[in-house]
Amino acid sequence: MNLKDTLQETYTALSANKVRSGLTVLGIVIGIGSVIAMVAVGQGAASGINASIQSLGSNLLEVTPGAARTAGGFGVSSGRGSASTLLQADADAVGAQVGNIIAVASEVSSRQQVTAKGTNTNTTIDGVTSAYATIRNVAIDQGSFITDAQNQSLAKVAVLGPTAASDLFGTDLAQPDGLPADIVGQTVRIKGMEFTVVGITVAKGGSGFNSQDNMIFIPAVSAQRFLTGNNSVSTIDIQAASADTMTQVQSDVTALVLARHSISDPTKADFSVLNQNDLLSAVSSVSQTLTMLLASIAGISLIVGGIGIMNMMLTTVTERTREIGLRKAIGAKRADISRQFLVEAVALTVIGGTIGIALGVGVALGMNALGIMSTSVSLSSVVLAFGVSAVIGIAFGYYPARRAAALNPIEALRYE
Repeated sequence: MNLKDTLQETYTALSANKVRSGLTVLGIVIGIGSVIAMVAVGQGAASGINASIQSLGSNLLEVTPGAARTAGGFGVSSGRGSASTLLQADADAVGAQVGNIIAVASEVSSRQQVTAKGTNTNTTIDGVTSAYATIRNVAIDQGSFITDAQNQSLAKVAVLGPTAASDLFGTDLAQPDGLPADIVGQTVRIKGMEFTVVGITVAKGGSGFNSQDNMIFIPAVSAQRFLTGNNSVSTIDIQAASADTMTQVQSDVTALVLARHSISDPTKADFSVLNQNDLLSAVSSVSQTLTMLLASIAGISLIVGGIGIMNMMLTTVTERTREIGLRKAIGAKRADISRQFLVEAVALTVIGGTIGIALGVGVALGMNALGIMSTSVSLSSVVLAFGVSAVIGIAFGYYPARRAAALNPIEALRYE
C-alpha cells in the first residue's frame, strides 16, 4: 500500500464517523490551545516585569540603608529603606572615588498628604538630585526637572508624575496627554508648605506605591530640611558605565561605604547594595518557573486528549475487525495494517494540533488586544506544541495499531 492509498484510506475511515472523530480532535485542540495560551501569558508577564525593571534605569545599582542580614540568612534586609544609616556624604564619596560610574543620585523619600485647589492625594514625595532623571530614565512632558541650583538654594519646587498631576488637578480630555495645559506654575501644599510645580514627567505606566507616575519629585536638600528634618538619604542610585562593570562597581561601592562606616565585618553592614542584573535574573528564574507550571497544568489536557485518541482507535479496531481480517487474507502485511492505524491516530492529532495552535494564538493575541492581559506568543512554543501533538499521536496510536496488526485473519473474518 503506497502513501496515497494510505492517506485515502485514512480520510475514508475518519470521515465515516465525523462526530466521534470531531470529539476526539476537540480534546487535542483544547490541550494544544491551552498550552500555547498559558505559555504566552507566562512569557507576557515576564516581559512586562522585565520591562518595568528596565524602565527604572539602565545598569542601575541601589545603595539602601538597613542591615543586610535577617534571621536564618534569608529574606530582605531588616530595616531596609526606613533606617538612617546613609548620608549625602556617602553619595558624594561614591561619585568621587568609585570608577566606572556615569552618575550618582541621592533620594530622600517619604509619604505625605498633598493638597491643591480643594483636591488631595496621599503619595510618595521623592527628594532627588538632578542626576536622578538620567539614571532613572525620567523624561519631562511639561516644564523642567529638578536642577542642582534648586537643590543648593533649598527651592520649594515640585515635579509631578502624571498620575499625581491628574489626582491633584483633574483631567482634561481635550489635551493630548489628558492633563490641563496650565499645571506648570501652579502650587501644591506638602506638609503645610507651598511648592511651585515646575514640571510634569512622561507617563511610564505601572501602579502601586513605587510607580514613578504617582510620585512628586522635589529637591533632595529641600526634602531633608522641610520633610524629614535630618541629613540622611533613603537611597543612593548609581549608574554603572556598562552591564559588564556592574559587579565590580557593586564590590567597590560596598568596600567604600564599609570603610566610611568603620565596619570591618561585611556581614554586619548597615546598608545593602542591590544590583539590577541580580534582580532581573531572579525575576527571570521565577517567571520561567511560572511559565513551566502554567504549561504543565495545561499539558494535563493533552494527556487526556491522547487517552481519548487511544480509546477511539481501540474502538475502531474492534469495529473493523472483519475488514482487517479480509485485508490480511488478500495479502496485506502486518506492517501495512499497523501503519494504517498509526497514520489515522497521527492525522487526528495533527488536525487537532493545527486547530489548537490557531486557537491558542488567537486567544493570546485577543487578550493582548483587549488589554485583558499582556501576552507574548513565541515561535518556539508553537513548534513545541505542534511537535507534542505529533508525538501524542504516535505514542497513543501505537498500541491500537499494534493490536490491529496482531489480529489472526481467520478469527477476524469470523468476528461478528
